Amino acid sequence: MLKKFKALIVDDEELARKDLKAVLEKFEGAEVVAEADSVATAAEAANRLRPGIIFLDIQLPGETGFDLLEKLEYTPHIIFVTAYDKYAIRAFEVNAKDYLLKPVNPERLAHTLDRFEDVPVEEDDESVRKLLYDDVIFLMINNKHKFLKINSILVISAAADYTEIHTTDGHKGITSKTMREWELRLPDNYFTRIHRSTIINIEQIQNIEEWFNYSYRIYIKGIPKPFVMSRRYAAKIKDKLG
Repeated sequence: MLKKFKALIVDDEELARKDLKAVLEKFEGAEVVAEADSVATAAEAANRLRPGIIFLDIQLPGETGFDLLEKLEYTPHIIFVTAYDKYAIRAFEVNAKDYLLKPVNPERLAHTLDRFEDVPVEEDDESVRKLLYDDVIFLMINNKHKFLKINSILVISAAADYTEIHTTDGHKGITSKTMREWELRLPDNYFTRIHRSTIINIEQIQNIEEWFNYSYRIYIKGIPKPFVMSRRYAAKIKDKLG
């Protein structure tokens, strides 16, 4: 069973929230820190409390659970909980951990939680140390243990349950570290998130150009294909670039 985690339940039906909360209370280590009945209230609660897991309904008043993903300022695990199965494919396209049908079966939920043990650690976890730009870390990349220089990282992208690292030597590889782990540990003055699924090294930015719907395309040195920066991250990167 995975370690202690905090959860947010998002559903516009109070009874559904109550039922899921009752199921979660049976799991040791699970703490429901908030409930929300809309995208707006969910975004506020999630970004303020930063729960490791969000149990997310898809059909919400005037919006869908997918709309919430673009409003998150960090990367929690997403588990969709819905009465419909027609959105399952799209759910996994946005890297959801699982897709559960209502009413949630406790055994099915237990199986879901047992499948991953990398629930994002809390900000106050003393075992998490901020890395320095000149640090070197030892980790598994493409099933081989390697030393990685932090200042050699160009881009980190979400890749299902893993992340893909692009480095200055032209290589790229898959590692089991989550976007959340990287976000917590990378030095803030050198790395920034430009999209829910992308973190970049701002020292390696080659060019930024405006794109449609107030978004931007960012070109990174050594990588021909640009990365999209959603508009809500634009202000943050402007602050860092001065």
